[in-house]
Amino acid sequence: MDTSRCDWCGSLPIYVNYHDQEWGVPEYDSRALWEKLVLDGFQAGLSWLTILKKRDAFRAAFAGFDPEKVAAFDESDVQRLLGDAGIIRHRGKIEAAITGAQAWLAMEEGEGFDAFMWKYVGGTPLVNRFETQADVPPSSDLSARISKDLKKAGFKFCGPTIVYAWMEATGLINDHLVTCHRHEEVKKLAR
Repeated sequence: MDTSRCDWCGSLPIYVNYHDQEWGVPEYDSRALWEKLVLDGFQAGLSWLTILKKRDAFRAAFAGFDPEKVAAFDESDVQRLLGDAGIIRHRGKIEAAITGAQAWLAMEEGEGFDAFMWKYVGGTPLVNRFETQADVPPSSDLSARISKDLKKAGFKFCGPTIVYAWMEATGLINDHLVTCHRHEEVKKLAR
């Protein structure tokens, strides 16, 4: 039986697995939310497929995305990362991951990154009912507001388009097309 999926998914096994297992699933873990924001920042200007293929290398290079360890990275770590062919070697994005870890730690001392992010949607994923990929916007007023607030908190590489893609990936919004088998499945995963 043929399973319907979102148009962007295609048929590559790595994309199908990501679409069917991760994309749009509500993520409530603060550290995992930050990791995905960092990866979405690295994706800027590139394909998500590139990031998926390099995700394990990113995790190794960034100490398993342990924010305390990444926040302590210094110039020698930046140089090490710039020489790591397994990841995207972009100084601005690398430095943004480090400052993002520092910002994340500051948030964790307060309400927590997870609570900060989920308050924008009232703790429950927004469920869109798009019928075609052309209906899905690249950003929204909400992603622009979140982007602005993240930047104010010290995050970088988190413009409205990156934030919108991140919100889709982490399930703050359910943008699976209504024709996709995951639309209803993901909807049921909300807390």
